[in-house]
Amino acid sequence: MLQNSPFPVIESLLDLQQGPYKANREAWQPVLQEFGNNLRSTTSEGSTHSIQKHERRGQLLARDRISILLDPDSSFLELGSFAGFNLNDSSPCASLLAGIGNISGRACLVIAHIATQSGGAWNELTVIKQNRVTEIANENDLPLVALVQSAGVFLPQQFRVFHKGGQIFRDLAVRTQNEQASCAVVFGSSTAGGAYHPGLSDYTIFVEDQAQVFLAGPPLVKMATGEIIEPEALGGARVHGTVTGLADQIAVDEFDAIRKAREWVSTLKKRNPPARPVRLPLAPRYPIEDIFSIVYPDVRKPFDMKEVVLRLIDDSRLATFKPEYGPNLLTAWAHIMGMPLAIIANQTPIINPDEASKGAQFIRLCNQQDIPIVFLHNVTGFMVGSKAEHAAIIKKGAQFVSAVSCSKVPHISVILGASYGAGNYAMCGRSYRPRFLFTWPSGRCSVMGPEQLSGVMAQVEANSAKNKGTVLKPDEVEARVQRLRSEVERDSSCYRTSANLIDDGIIDPRDTRDVLAMCLEIVQTPGVKGSAGHQALARM
Repeated sequence: MLQNSPFPVIESLLDLQQGPYKANREAWQPVLQEFGNNLRSTTSEGSTHSIQKHERRGQLLARDRISILLDPDSSFLELGSFAGFNLNDSSPCASLLAGIGNISGRACLVIAHIATQSGGAWNELTVIKQNRVTEIANENDLPLVALVQSAGVFLPQQFRVFHKGGQIFRDLAVRTQNEQASCAVVFGSSTAGGAYHPGLSDYTIFVEDQAQVFLAGPPLVKMATGEIIEPEALGGARVHGTVTGLADQIAVDEFDAIRKAREWVSTLKKRNPPARPVRLPLAPRYPIEDIFSIVYPDVRKPFDMKEVVLRLIDDSRLATFKPEYGPNLLTAWAHIMGMPLAIIANQTPIINPDEASKGAQFIRLCNQQDIPIVFLHNVTGFMVGSKAEHAAIIKKGAQFVSAVSCSKVPHISVILGASYGAGNYAMCGRSYRPRFLFTWPSGRCSVMGPEQLSGVMAQVEANSAKNKGTVLKPDEVEARVQRLRSEVERDSSCYRTSANLIDDGIIDPRDTRDVLAMCLEIVQTPGVKGSAGHQALARM
């Protein structure tokens, strides 16, 4: 029988009826409105004309295909929703839907080409996104179901797509070698790279009188060989089901194809049993909406991270490690939906030498105990100045970064506020390969804040001019500084970083507990095992 967590209940110390907390709530309103508007924009599936044309052919939209494929009670953790958002030469969602949900009771990675956007052709961000979500499938031992309808490489970007795109096919081949199953359901015309995807998948399902797969379509065949042939005769479902053997199943329509895909998942060899709670799952004692009172959306204003954590964890029970040592870094154990996790969170935005030492030791303990770690970012970096330098901030900071780098338990990162400089590295930013990385609409990620960076550059220019004996024109310097500040402000925005797939998506803060719960369940699939090398170094 499941029991309650043995960890102590932590009482909230805030009176959220006070004025500053009300001001925080009001400040969130435009942020959430912008997030909602941007989400609607990036999750669109093309123009009204292209959608209507697609539906007149009797075809389902990509999101509808996914919805029918998933179990009726399944959640869907969408990944990379903002890929390509507001970037030139890209498209909403990078023309590819991706996420994790249950099919026939098993967690699977699902991708779907958005055929109503340039025929599902791959632009540069499409390829980067698919490479990233395939990495997630591989790391977490998830079957891959691809809903294929793609014109292959978007030719105007061929140079930027071709070289990266080869990884898609290599990954499929390596998955087969590693006994990680993949299925391609072909719904429509799929050319060149779109043809290789089913060709390299373990199992294929073709929709009759819709699916057409060929390396070159009829126009290119005519140009290359002079042969005149209709698409269906060249590479239709019947051709691949009766002549080439590429199709393992022929479906009478899209619904039948999706049913056959669900059947395929149900036949897969069982892996580890699904993760089960080790403790009784209990809701937090405080409502999740309190987050908007606690956190001010402007990252320059610090907030109490522990109070946020109490709104995320089961029964608001928390076992804190070294609570009075290095207090700027919260290190603690808790449960979410009955599953154990460790938390590393920035209680204040600066990491001092003591915090770095504590963080490194805590990571090693988590590896001893095989507990996944959740990193909650609000960090501007490591402390600077003579006091910090003489306290060995470089050495201790390097030990913290080294512990993050060498840790083998799954890491899940959420950027709540700032995530700047080496602080981003220590808190397991993108380059440190967390299993999942999500950002709040208030999140910002950069080498440093816009004001600091532009101020440093102004000082550099002044010193350079002094060394050269030249005189700077104040108005020209100010113009350059303002231009740089604007660029950093833009590039550090969560929408900019998410558009470039620096994270796996922007989430509503109210969904944080649910997202973490789903991620914790997913990372259990291949099992959670720490690094043996950390055990001997627990008190380094």
